[in-house]
Amino acid sequence: MSIDIRYSTSPQDVKRYTTEELRREFLIENLYQPDQVVAVYSHVDRMVTLGCMPVKESVSIDKGMDVWHTFGVNYLLERREIGIFNIGGDGTITVDGKVYDLGYKDCLYITMGAKEVYFASKDAAKPAKFYMVSAPAHCSYETRLIKIADAAKRPLGAMETANKRTINQFIHPDVLKTCQLSMGMTVLEPGSVWNTMPAHTHERRMEIYMYFEVPEDNVVFHMMGQGQETRHIVMQNEQAVISPSWSIHAGGGTSNYTFIWAMGGENQAFDDMDTIPTTELR
Repeated sequence: MSIDIRYSTSPQDVKRYTTEELRREFLIENLYQPDQVVAVYSHVDRMVTLGCMPVKESVSIDKGMDVWHTFGVNYLLERREIGIFNIGGDGTITVDGKVYDLGYKDCLYITMGAKEVYFASKDAAKPAKFYMVSAPAHCSYETRLIKIADAAKRPLGAMETANKRTINQFIHPDVLKTCQLSMGMTVLEPGSVWNTMPAHTHERRMEIYMYFEVPEDNVVFHMMGQGQETRHIVMQNEQAVISPSWSIHAGGGTSNYTFIWAMGGENQAFDDMDTIPTTELR
C-alpha cells in the first residue's frame, strides 16, 4: 500500500475550505487493514501516522512502502523514532530480533536506528491494532516498553464542566528520553465529553489526535482552525486528525471516549501552549 502524502496548508487557505476539503487534508481514516501497513506522511513537522492490524501473518513496518523514494533512507527508522500503541487484542512487536508483548493500551517506544520491526497478533480472531506516530530524530536513546500501569498519570478537569479526564503520559520527558516525539493517552470519565478546553495552540509544535473507544453510533466533533476562525471535523471511532501549530485542537463527543495524542516540534514541554479563553472563540 503506497504512502499518503499530505502537504502543509496555510491558515488563510483553510478559512475557505469546504467540509470535504477539510476532511481530505486533515482527517486520517481506515488505519487498520488486515495484514497491511497504512501510512500518512504529513509535511507538518514531517510526522508520519501509521496503522497496522496483523491477522494471518507477521507484518513488516515498511510493508508496501518505497522507503528510499519517500524518506531518502534504506529503512524507515534509519533517521526516525516511533511510538506505538496497541488498541486491539494482544500482540507482539519484534525489533531487531527482540520480542515485546503489548496488551491493550500498552506502548512501545522504538529509538532511531532499529532496522527490522515486525507486528503480529496472538489470536487472529482478536487481532492487535497498532497505532503509530513517527518523528524525525538525530540521535538514538533506548527502545522501551511502557505498560499502561506504568504511565505517568495526570488527572484534570471536573464533572461540572463535563471534562473530567486522566492524561496518561507514556513517551514524555518524565518517563523516558526521546529526540522530539511525545505521546500519551487521555481517558474521559463517563459523563464527560470535552477534551482540552479551554482550547489552545502550540505555535512551536504540531499535534495528532487519534480517537478511539467511541461507542457505536457516537461521534466526536473535533475543533480546529484559528481561535477566531474555528472549523470542525466530525470523527468516528479509530480515526486520526492532523493539527498544525496554528490550529486549536479540542473536541466534544456525543459520549465519553479516549484519544491518543502525539506531538513533535521545537520542544517537549507539556505545558508549552497558548491558551485561548473560551469566550473569545469564534
